[in-house]
Amino acid sequence: MTVEQTPLKDCLLIKPDVFRDERGSFLESYHHKRFKDETGLDIDFVQDNQSVSQKGTLRGLHFQLGQAAQAKLVRTIVGEIMDVVVDLRKDSPSFGKHFKTILSGDNNHQLFVPRGFAHGFLVLSEMAVFAYKCDNYYDKPSESGIIFNDKTLAIDWGYPEEELVLSEKDKNLPGFEESSFSF
Repeated sequence: MTVEQTPLKDCLLIKPDVFRDERGSFLESYHHKRFKDETGLDIDFVQDNQSVSQKGTLRGLHFQLGQAAQAKLVRTIVGEIMDVVVDLRKDSPSFGKHFKTILSGDNNHQLFVPRGFAHGFLVLSEMAVFAYKCDNYYDKPSESGIIFNDKTLAIDWGYPEEELVLSEKDKNLPGFEESSFSF
């Protein structure tokens, strides 16, 4: 596996080794010891989640506050998404900055998203299966988020806003300036 530091402090792009032959392909999506050795992080992932979404679905930007904050290891199993993370850690040199990358079932890339980050993704293919590991359990009272089209963050989703498929919750999230970040 190859690990690359993104422009956001502590956020890592992980490219697993993929073995291909006439039958198809094989990859090790997660190996605790290798992950620890390659990243220097000893993360105890406690929950796995998976979503299936149609083209144009935008989920995010989500995060959990306080003791419920989560680090995530995210990937796309089938299809293609644009994954977006925002550093919300006020003491970080990359505070308020975002990073985008394409995660797909073809490239098999993964993104390690540290605690204190907002996360979202946009489905670019007709359908996508998205999966992620969390180092903390989901806690509904601690969930929070930032509206996807926040002017301060100025994220270019590269997709017509009128064609986005959004939940009611995601349509009504506060802006970056109005959000509270306590991790």
